[in-house]
Amino acid sequence: MQNSKETYISPFSTRYASKEMQEVFSEQFKFRTWRKLWIALAKAEKALGLHITDEQIAQLEAYQDDINYEVAEAREKIVRHDVMSHVYAYGQQCPDAEPIIHLGATSCYVGDNTDVITMRTASEIILKKAAQVLKNLSDFALQYKDLPCMAYTHLQPAQLTTVGKRATLWLYELAQDVEELEHRLDKLLLLGSKGTTGTQASFMELFEGDEEKVKKMEEMIAQEMGFSGVVPVSGQTYSRKVDAYFLSVLSGFAQSAYKFSNDMRILQSFEEMEEPFEKNQIGSSAMPYKRNPMRSERISALARYVIVDALNPALTAGTQWFERTLDDSANKRISVAEAFLAVDSILNIYINVTGGIVVYDKVIHRRVMEKLPFMATENIMMKSVKKGGNRQELHERLRTHSHAAAAKVKLEGGQNDLIERIANDDAFPLTLEEIHAELDPKLYIGRCASQVEEFVADVIQPILAKWHDGEIQTELKV
Repeated sequence: MQNSKETYISPFSTRYASKEMQEVFSEQFKFRTWRKLWIALAKAEKALGLHITDEQIAQLEAYQDDINYEVAEAREKIVRHDVMSHVYAYGQQCPDAEPIIHLGATSCYVGDNTDVITMRTASEIILKKAAQVLKNLSDFALQYKDLPCMAYTHLQPAQLTTVGKRATLWLYELAQDVEELEHRLDKLLLLGSKGTTGTQASFMELFEGDEEKVKKMEEMIAQEMGFSGVVPVSGQTYSRKVDAYFLSVLSGFAQSAYKFSNDMRILQSFEEMEEPFEKNQIGSSAMPYKRNPMRSERISALARYVIVDALNPALTAGTQWFERTLDDSANKRISVAEAFLAVDSILNIYINVTGGIVVYDKVIHRRVMEKLPFMATENIMMKSVKKGGNRQELHERLRTHSHAAAAKVKLEGGQNDLIERIANDDAFPLTLEEIHAELDPKLYIGRCASQVEEFVADVIQPILAKWHDGEIQTELKV
């Protein structure tokens, strides 16, 4: 027997993706779904008058989850066709039902409908995990809704925001992804039973030209599988644009997580915030003091993979000739599965990080106070004008003092002495105490606290009410 260490195993299986997501894309899930679809087909055909017995259906149901893989694999070596190999294996277990298994159907009846069901199931896992991230971040945002911090545009210090308000930016992007995925699920339909070129000719033959029975059969199958309906028209397959739509949404989840992870990496460099760092965790093999943001870095790495992977189904959708070609199969079974596995992996880490973000409020306050004198200059100018100062003259003096104070900090490595310069300038009719009164950071955060409260209540809570049905804890494997 070959040692598992000697063969390639996907990192999604060993390091990143959850067991539940791996199960959705497993052979077990696929082939059990095939059998559910064959049962749904047989039930619908029987109900609409074809000669199929209750005993045959009962036999199919008895072996729905008991798949004889050895028989199917041996048969596939002979016939080189996966669907017919499993039809054969199912028939071996259900000899009475063997004549009616897959009756009138083509391979895409089980293959494509299973792919649709798989994407639906995987998407629901994504939505529940995304909801946990939203829960973690909304709690965080509310906790720090009025803690002033430096905001940045162009990665340069700008006006103040709050730690909680910044978190709403991460929240909003992820909330939009949730809404997009919900939209795609609302629009998701089964392929149904369309036949080899989408004309349903084989079913028209079975039902002796009765179009209403053919349509009713599809309705019954869709209902049995939990869908509102089937696609109105198709070739042999459902449109591969469906895969492209879903991977585009998954790319959106990756983009949102990527933005969060980059912000966290920068904030950790600033020493303002930090991702969880365990007691015995080693940050560097060479530098013992290092506390590298490896979890956020892993989010970034996996996010890039998903964003690029989203090109695969787009190209596949555009290159399907007429009613179908088979150059989609090998690509889609990799690209679609791995996009879901990767986003699942990203969300596992995202949950872990947001469940334990460390905030260094004293560092944040120090960094705010280093820049706040510059931001307070407009307030100081307005207060001085109210006490008789000349706005134009004061503006010029503030400009001169600001550049001088900045030069002292940047060129000499000194402290920001802008406030002292202003207090010592007779043009400003303010005392040092009056000037210091303008250096309360909370005077410069606008509606941050209210915006956080309103956003969480109006946007996030409805999502949590729908998808957050219990705390999800994730444990990183490495």
